Amino acid sequence: MLKLVTFARAGLSAGALVYGGGVAGAQRAPAPDTNAVVPITPPQAPLPSEDASRNVTKFSFIAYGDTRGAFDGTLPQYDHSLVVASMLRTIKSRAGTDDAIKFVVQSGDAVVDGRSANQLSVSYVPVIDRLTTEGGVPYYLAVGNHDVRNSTSLADTDRIKGLKNYFAANAKLIPAEGSPRRLNGYPTYAVGYGNTFVLFFDSIVADDSVQFEWIRRQLEGLDRRRYVNIAAVFHHPVFSSGPHGGANVEIQTAALRRRYMPLFRQYHVKLLLTGHEHLFEHWVERYVDATGEYRIDQVVSGGGGAPLYGYQGEPDIRPYLQQNAAAKVRLQHLVKPAIDPGANPHHYLVVHVDGPKITLEVIGVGFGQGFEPYRSQSVTLTP
Repeated sequence: MLKLVTFARAGLSAGALVYGGGVAGAQRAPAPDTNAVVPITPPQAPLPSEDASRNVTKFSFIAYGDTRGAFDGTLPQYDHSLVVASMLRTIKSRAGTDDAIKFVVQSGDAVVDGRSANQLSVSYVPVIDRLTTEGGVPYYLAVGNHDVRNSTSLADTDRIKGLKNYFAANAKLIPAEGSPRRLNGYPTYAVGYGNTFVLFFDSIVADDSVQFEWIRRQLEGLDRRRYVNIAAVFHHPVFSSGPHGGANVEIQTAALRRRYMPLFRQYHVKLLLTGHEHLFEHWVERYVDATGEYRIDQVVSGGGGAPLYGYQGEPDIRPYLQQNAAAKVRLQHLVKPAIDPGANPHHYLVVHVDGPKITLEVIGVGFGQGFEPYRSQSVTLTP
């Protein structure tokens, strides 16, 4: 599809022709890479302290993932910019209501290669700056494999380069080192607002014991009379049916199933927001413990601007069900993606919180306007 766009900040002439996020007829020689990432501009009004928002029980936040683009390091991310423009309209239309959007979360893969400062500074940061300045909302990013690469070793040099750039880009947004809500040295932290607690962690190293123990302590120490809703934002889905899922079980997926899902059940985590697959799908895990019946909803929302994926097949869930038979675990693939990648449009979620009730609203962008994965745009996560 042919699109017309002006990239003044990228030094392109007005009216450059853009094909699916790329540019035709424009000079695309990338600037020399640098060692310094331009940090994302923080909003003028940061998120209130946990204590200041204690009595808030109704609000919304936006969630999405996978924003990398074909011209990272050369041009601002075009498809991601369309998503953000839609977000800004949504934020502005709901400002001043009791359902106002208070922050935005992203589940990872900001750029193609997080080791490149140019990719972040040229292509990603200017797009996020619109959310924090025009939208006036805090922004929280979990890391994806493109941000810090695929190694599960904390000492991997590529990972260290990616983390250095991640911390530089997000330095004014995430909790500071030494904060009780930040794990030093890791892109792992938590944010509490109103009656909702949100964890962000690095699923590339899902088997790491230090990170796992920090998350366990965070959950163990929560005041559950206040925090009736717990959400986790991370990159790799626990279950998915795109090219990273189906018959393919990545080592991160296996670790999440083995280590994190029992922990999430133990502390009654409600919502998992993931990406990695550039599509939309929704899984529901139902289980039983000594206090009753519960559900965990996992939403895969990788429609932030990266090349779209299609359905590849169902994962084999039988071993997982057998291993968790004591909790009477049942899985439902509530929404499946389309086989045709073009039928899985760029999109984002608005997560509506109203006391203990959570409602998900899916907003399609561009050709995906009117996207209704539930045969409507929204669904309430009924206990």
